[in-house]
Amino acid sequence: MKARRPLIAGNWKMNGFAVAGTHLAGALVGRAAEDPDIAADIVVCPPATLLAPVGEMLRGTIIALGGQDCHPEPSGAHTGDIAAEMLADLACDFVIVGHSERRADHGETDAVVRSKAEAAARAGLIAIICVGETEAQRDSGEALEVVRAQVRRSVPDGATAESVVLAYEPVWAIGTGKVAQPSDVAEMHAAIRQEMRGLIPDADALRILYGGSVKPDNAAQLLALEDVDGALVGGASLKADDFWAIAKTCG
Repeated sequence: MKARRPLIAGNWKMNGFAVAGTHLAGALVGRAAEDPDIAADIVVCPPATLLAPVGEMLRGTIIALGGQDCHPEPSGAHTGDIAAEMLADLACDFVIVGHSERRADHGETDAVVRSKAEAAARAGLIAIICVGETEAQRDSGEALEVVRAQVRRSVPDGATAESVVLAYEPVWAIGTGKVAQPSDVAEMHAAIRQEMRGLIPDADALRILYGGSVKPDNAAQLLALEDVDGALVGGASLKADDFWAIAKTCG
């Protein structure tokens, strides 16, 4: 049995108005009350507009709160951005950095992702650092080296298994319904852990999540893989039953 405690993270992305968002949070709180001994850590990452109300609903439960992004600086003239310290002020414990949608939509480089992970550490947050290859990179046989390079350039100095989580999300599988083959997931997660052994002293304790069309019907097979320590869930996290069913596959 794995020594690492699984982490199931829900990324709500740019979805949810006040009524629907708080209804979803309430449903998750209900599931948590029914399963207080669930064998996984749970975090939900709603859009910034819902962080405060959802955070209030999660207070005192087993479900942690996370942000979807942060700015490298603690404050300043950065209209529309949110600082890691602001997330911490709202009782967040986690923040996603480097999601492929941020890398694609906003041109975020590995260096930018690294600076955001550094900001998370500065604010006392755990950074969920996302890496992953495109379909063209996988088809050309470059997937392993592309992801290894992203890991090397995105993980900040001084990181530990307590301060960061890695999330492997093949870009071509996010929101498409496509799921990487278990053998490919196992190979990539093992490669990420090997890369991390050269970067942090406690890489064997590091949690590496899989993301990319994770659903209740494929979660058990994916989460059973040796170096898969949880999931970063997108669309399925918007349905309380589906999200909790994924978490329940951890045991």
